[in-house]
Amino acid sequence: MFKVNLKKIFFNSALILAIFFVDRISKIYIIKISVLENKVDIYLTEYLNFYLIWNKGIAFGLFSFNESFIYNSITGIIIIISIIILIMTYKNNGFKKISLIFVLGGALGNLFDRIYYSAVPDFIDLHFNDFHWFVFNVADIFITLGIICLIFDEIFVNNKKNEKFI
Repeated sequence: MFKVNLKKIFFNSALILAIFFVDRISKIYIIKISVLENKVDIYLTEYLNFYLIWNKGIAFGLFSFNESFIYNSITGIIIIISIIILIMTYKNNGFKKISLIFVLGGALGNLFDRIYYSAVPDFIDLHFNDFHWFVFNVADIFITLGIICLIFDEIFVNNKKNEKFI
């Protein structure tokens, strides 16, 4: 019994750390380019650019404030939510667990930046003609995928479980 739990803890931790490090490596690369060239404005394709911005808010720059009290309060809330997600990760199994791990790994990547840089470096700029989506980073991709998977799980998997009881 103990070995099985230890294996699960190791697997979960390894996946969370892998997501964290993929995010960190991508941000370090972009920041180094920024330091060398004094800006990052790389046109990769007709629809994708790398353009570095520093996000002091939360998702997609929402709630960006210059006041340190509000910034620190939001950071504290993110820490509490991350702890709750960590607990939920160990209480769930399968698809839901992986989805929560995606959210947690991405959240830890952005949380690290909030603490270390006092802002989150966002650099992926998707666009079509003159319409630009919000600039985001690799951690945001994992958070978004995890949330979409959690919604999918709730609608399709849990809904079928509930239909059996009706």
